[in-house]
Amino acid sequence: MAYRQIDYLERIKIEALYDAGHTPQQIAVHLSRHSSTIYRELARGRYDRLDTYLVYHPAYSADIAQRDRDYKSSGKGPSLKLGSDFVFVEYIEGKILNDRYSPAAALAALAWERPDIATRICIKTLYNYIDQGLFLNVTNKALLRRREHKQGYDKVQRVRTKHPLFASIDERPVWVNQRLEAGHWEMDTVYSSTKKGEVLLVLTERITLKEILMKMKSRTRREVVKALDRLERRFGIAFYTVFKSITVDNGSEFMDYNGMEASCRRKAKRTKIYYCHPYSSWERGSNENANAIIRRFIPKGAKIEGFSTKAIQYIENWMNNCPRKVLGYRSPNILFSEVFENAAGKNIHPFGGRPGVCNVKRLRD
Repeated sequence: MAYRQIDYLERIKIEALYDAGHTPQQIAVHLSRHSSTIYRELARGRYDRLDTYLVYHPAYSADIAQRDRDYKSSGKGPSLKLGSDFVFVEYIEGKILNDRYSPAAALAALAWERPDIATRICIKTLYNYIDQGLFLNVTNKALLRRREHKQGYDKVQRVRTKHPLFASIDERPVWVNQRLEAGHWEMDTVYSSTKKGEVLLVLTERITLKEILMKMKSRTRREVVKALDRLERRFGIAFYTVFKSITVDNGSEFMDYNGMEASCRRKAKRTKIYYCHPYSSWERGSNENANAIIRRFIPKGAKIEGFSTKAIQYIENWMNNCPRKVLGYRSPNILFSEVFENAAGKNIHPFGGRPGVCNVKRLRD
């Protein structure tokens, strides 16, 4: 039989029986309790009562015992919302460990995929449960990024790009900086520690967080231009709407400014290239975050050659189908389709309303 705590009604019975002269063993039999339980309860509610002869006698008060119980229970905190819902625990662990979801994304997927699971907790509670070790298989080491305070950048010296003839990020329009218009990307490369062999070209759209991963034979200017040529041919006429600008760092592979801007399909330029300030990776924050996610699949030091095109496509699909908190728990693919579904082949802005302005509300972290 499961243990059941003594309630206030039983305490009243104990008080009446004890006042009537019953022993703790007799009270235990009457209430179907163990005698040790009754002894502990009598000690909880014990007080000295003064009789008519001005003599103190030990007595038991149900009210005193109940107040003591309530006071001690108030310090325990709320009960775990997980309870015994092993289906919930198994689902969350599977999403974090197998699907590599963040805790927030796992909870979002739970609401969409498993409405039959009744347990619901907030993001902060889930992180607290992981910190406390309440999940058997999930620890902080399994998370994409642990909650950490970012360093401030107030004292970072702002300098212009190494090449003053190139377009600096300072020249980028304010509506691009504020993410009010879609079609503006950030670009970087992911490579092994040897800096030789194949590399990944990573492009991140600033509003929808759509990711494009392309393998290149080497980390050179020529390969970057060739990759953009392939991308332009793949998108066709929609390229010029979808890729209005690309922001890069000052890496040597991005130094062919004219080659990256020149179109392989028409006489006009295909896009606009902007350069970040040196040593200012946060100016491509979305792209840097994407690189960190890729490193979960391709650890530092691992050679890109060891990953097939199919494997790279899997990583890209995972990143584009994962629900993101910053997107209101929509996936980049869903939001990208909403934004650009009417843009292909049409000389109009995909959002409607005032040209150049995105009406998609973007939820910031």
